[in-house]
Amino acid sequence: MLAPDYRVDELLSEYLCRSSFVHLGDETKRNYTSDYRVFFDFLWDRGKVWNEASADDLFDFHDWRVRSPRNPDRVGGAKWNRELAAFARLYDWAQRRDYVMTSPVLMRSVTGRYGETVSVPAGRAKNARASNVHWLTPRAFRRWVDVGLRGHAAQGWPGEDWVGRLEARNVAYAELLFSSGVRLAEGASLLTVEVPKVALEGGRYYPGRLARAVTKSKRPRTFYVAAPVVGGIESYVESSRAAVIRRAQAKGRYEQLPDVRLVSGITGHRRRIVHWRDQDGVVGQTALDEATVSERTTFYIEGPDGLEPLWLWLNEQGLPFRPASWENVFRAASDRCQQVLGPIMAEPPFCTPHMCRHSFALFMLVVLNHVMDQRMGLTPAERRDFRLLYGDPWQMVQDLLGHAQRETTRGIYLEPVADLQLRSLLADVPVPEAGRMPMDAVFARLAGEAEGIQDVDDRLGAA
Repeated sequence: MLAPDYRVDELLSEYLCRSSFVHLGDETKRNYTSDYRVFFDFLWDRGKVWNEASADDLFDFHDWRVRSPRNPDRVGGAKWNRELAAFARLYDWAQRRDYVMTSPVLMRSVTGRYGETVSVPAGRAKNARASNVHWLTPRAFRRWVDVGLRGHAAQGWPGEDWVGRLEARNVAYAELLFSSGVRLAEGASLLTVEVPKVALEGGRYYPGRLARAVTKSKRPRTFYVAAPVVGGIESYVESSRAAVIRRAQAKGRYEQLPDVRLVSGITGHRRRIVHWRDQDGVVGQTALDEATVSERTTFYIEGPDGLEPLWLWLNEQGLPFRPASWENVFRAASDRCQQVLGPIMAEPPFCTPHMCRHSFALFMLVVLNHVMDQRMGLTPAERRDFRLLYGDPWQMVQDLLGHAQRETTRGIYLEPVADLQLRSLLADVPVPEAGRMPMDAVFARLAGEAEGIQDVDDRLGAA
């Protein structure tokens, strides 16, 4: 961080490099750093640096940030709460080291999730919505993929100006998120050895395992991917991914990298160990479950024609595609949908990586209820027994998403159906028509009854 007069602050450098801040996730560190910059600029205009801030300064900043009509970029309660958490972390560290006399972040004690007493910032917004949640029905997602990522025209065929060099990669990644519900960084940091493989005996879904180090909860988690999506990933690996690796090898790009760990093997079953050797000849091993995102980008293997990265998603130079860059891919795809479908649709579909997770949760809840209510033909008594043995669909979706609390699943991700009686919703499902998925009619009805769910009809009209 540089001050407006280009000075480097020693204390801030110590905080960023030698405190608990170092152990935060990459996305959290990026977000917190942006939050600090805005507050520090606010203080600079008052003739102060960060360790001279008072509680009054933070109060005025809160007023300007959230409520002041003079600020054209006001933020909501959830964004303010995140900024406040960033400030609390910094000033708690500074106060414990006597770099500030008192913290500008006033704290209060509350009862935690498990009955323990915890301290939280007193200025937290109470009306914060935890997420600006939107959903896509399966057919709206398919339309977004076709137009935004595959370059199709509104009529359904590929556009004349479409290049599509990274089409296979982008489609495979988006479908992975929509099919499995994994988070952006979780799916973006997969290694080729962690991707489920299509089995000869077939199957509709294949399980994979997310490493502890890459999940938000820092707990390993099983995820499930639809068979066609696994096939799409394998197709990408054997086609466009292999092509960019060959080009990188021909240019000697991998040999020029400053940090490469050559993987000699992966051993173990319950606890898989990556064995590697670095460029200096140092031999080491890392538990796959403990390999961080940054460490994963350094793993390479010796292929038939030279070094090959184990990182699944690669850019056009054959190097690991950084997780944060996926936001730009989704944004560009949504912009193309707006450009192509805007003239014929009132609301063209748009999508973000996290919307794929929301939509997966909605899809699984509706499908699981459909399976229990219709395909299995359960009576009320049988459904009660099923819940006792396996948990109800809400519990299943919570487990798939890796949420610690059901309220997160029910109140945020699945808000459109939290108060609906799905038994009546699914009571009279129309017979599927040719060319339509069996559940399209169910989701079309749901989109009509709940706010925030994007859908399209067969004539490309907005629903």
